[in-house]
Amino acid sequence: MPDPVRRVAALLCLACWMGGAPIADAADGPREMHGSADIFSAPGVALAWGVLRGASEAATEVVIRIEADPAMFASLAVVGGDPFTKGERPILPLTSTAARVDVRVPRAHFADFPRTELRLFASARPSPGDPPALVVFYLGVPDTAPEFPSATALDAYLGPRIAQARQGAGNKRP
Repeated sequence: MPDPVRRVAALLCLACWMGGAPIADAADGPREMHGSADIFSAPGVALAWGVLRGASEAATEVVIRIEADPAMFASLAVVGGDPFTKGERPILPLTSTAARVDVRVPRAHFADFPRTELRLFASARPSPGDPPALVVFYLGVPDTAPEFPSATALDAYLGPRIAQARQGAGNKRP
């Protein structure tokens, strides 16, 4: 199937899949928020997306920079999801939020696992059954995520975008 046709089909399936998925409330589990742009912020967390072009499509990486307040969210994990099989693939294992976190994912990953969940936990070491305090999810790479030819250019972009998100440009309210 040609790449643009595959993307449209995947988006249509995602729309159908999400239409029947209820958002959990505080009594049922974690709060879920849909990220849609290349920046996002909510109380205690800010993030920004960018793409680092490689020599080939296979070498191109998507980078998500996450800065979280460790007093609110002591750890995070990132998971890719397949809307067809409901399968998941770990992207980043449970990690401390004491420092900023850059998640690097091959862009090709999003063809098979387009749903990306950033799972933020209040505890530094949650038990296996503990739900995250907040889940920020994306359906594919945001269209607004710019591409850069070098890691230096990407890094120079992500820092100010996080600052913009913190100033309200990416604010979401639950």
